[in-house]
Formats: sequence, structure tokens, C-alpha cells
Amino acid sequence: MDILSVLFSQQKRRIGTIVPSVVISERHTDTLVITEHPVEKGAPINDHAFKQPAEIVMELGFSGEGSLLDLADTTRMFDMNTGLSMGTSPRDIYQQLLDLQNNRQPFDVTTGKRHYKNMLLRSLDITTDRYSENVLMCVLTMREVIISETYAIGVVHKDNMAAGVSTSPIYNTGMKSPVPANKALVRDTINKQRRSLQGGTR
Repeated sequence: MDILSVLFSQQKRRIGTIVPSVVISERHTDTLVITEHPVEKGAPINDHAFKQPAEIVMELGFSGEGSLLDLADTTRMFDMNTGLSMGTSPRDIYQQLLDLQNNRQPFDVTTGKRHYKNMLLRSLDITTDRYSENVLMCVLTMREVIISETYAIGVVHKDNMAAGVSTSPIYNTGMKSPVPANKALVRDTINKQRRSLQGGTR
């Protein structure tokens, strides 16, 4: 495989709209939590299990300004999908990653083995030494966000109610199942109320 094939094969990886120059490593983590409760005798029992949000750690490299190849000026080359220049400086890429974290808006992450949705940049770790002064070497820790769905219920305004101040709004309390009434208990209750209205019990 030639250098161009290696270079452009990395374009499959994507963090939001940011395309890394090289991916050094990817670590995917999926955890299932199994709850435990102690019992009086014997081993703890398990009665529930739930999945933790997915997490991925990517070690990435972004090239500095100038040509990546001996025979081509990559500063004039653009990603057709994102419009980002391959010659973007490490400072600019670093700022884009910070903006991605500060915006706190879920984004998609595409790796070599999996596509993630609703991810946030939990940790951004940058390393600069004498070998990486003109490039950006970073470790991104991204975590899935579990988003709940809500909906609004329209209710009659209190001004349109006969007793608007004391009338409670309408609430959705879910499905209700009718329960057969205890006829004897209902009859006794009615008789007690009737005797109470007549002035006392007999």
C-alpha cells in the first residue's frame, strides 16, 4: 500500500466534522452493570442489569501546516465532505476540539469498527514534546449520552374553568385497570351514610 492509500484511508474516522490525519489507537468500552443484594445466608442475589453508556478512547494525530508529501502541497487539498483543509494548523485543530467540548452538543463518531451517536467529549488530553511541536497529538475520551424523550400535553386554561383556582390541571397518569367493586362493602357504606344523614346510627 502506497503513502496516499494510507493517508486517505484514515478519512473513514471522524469526530463530529473533524477528520484526524492518523489514528494511533482506539479503545471501545461497553459495560453491563449487574446489581447485587446481600441475603441472610448464601451468596448475593442479582435481580437487575442495565447497560452503561458506551465509551471510546481514541489516540489521534493531526498534521501541522505544510506539505505532508514530498511531491504534493497538502495545504491546498480539502476533504470533499467537510471542506476542512488538510493543512490546518495544530492550534486551529486544538481550538476546534475545545469548541466541540465546550458546545456540549451531542455529535457522531465514526471509527474503523463502529459508528456512535449522541457522543460528548468527556476528556481532551494533549501532549507536546520535542517530537510533536509542529503536530497535534491528543487522546480523546468520548462518552455516549442517554437522551430521554418528553412531550407536552395540552390542558384547558384555568380561566375557562368554572372553579379555575381550585381546579387541578389534567395529568397523564397512565393506563388504569378497573377493579370489581366489593358489593357488600359498598352496601354497608351506603347504609352507614344513610343512617348518619337520618340523625344517628341504629
